Amino acid sequence: MFDTKPFEEKMNQAFEHFEDELKKVRTGRAHPGMLEGITVEAYGSRMPLNQVANILAPEPQLLQVTPFDPTNLKAVVAAIRDDQSLGFNPSDDGRIVRIPVPQLTTERRQQIAKQLGQKVEDCRVALRNVRHDALKAAKKAKDDKTIPENESQRVERVVDDLMKDMQVKIDAATKAKETEIMTI
Repeated sequence: MFDTKPFEEKMNQAFEHFEDELKKVRTGRAHPGMLEGITVEAYGSRMPLNQVANILAPEPQLLQVTPFDPTNLKAVVAAIRDDQSLGFNPSDDGRIVRIPVPQLTTERRQQIAKQLGQKVEDCRVALRNVRHDALKAAKKAKDDKTIPENESQRVERVVDDLMKDMQVKIDAATKAKETEIMTI
């Protein structure tokens, strides 16, 4: 009996990674996930922003970052400003960093939608690689005579069904995110 569980888990991990990437995609509203990829030079090493500060979105067009240690304030501001992909201009009052999130232009929304397309394609490539690995393992098991021909065909059907399910999930998540991006 050929076990498809490991491949199913890998596909689920690829989809979870895709969902995490979607959270980082900027929409018209401010949300703490926008600052997820930022690292700050603090305590002599690079640390994720969420480990040195509390991130809130008190208003739809404002992010608020409160460093746990006020001595890291300048490093937090510099790290946010240095991330050109976000295009934010943070300001601080000595205790709190405020980041106004500007409204997206139609052109910028279309640009972000293209970035979304690239993330979708990356996820699909990862899923195809898992599918390929599963079919390769099943073929090897069949060639080694550890599983019969009909078991190999069953594995192929199960893996293809998994792929279809993942494609449906990807399409649903993508459609929801595109709607969120294009909504003004």
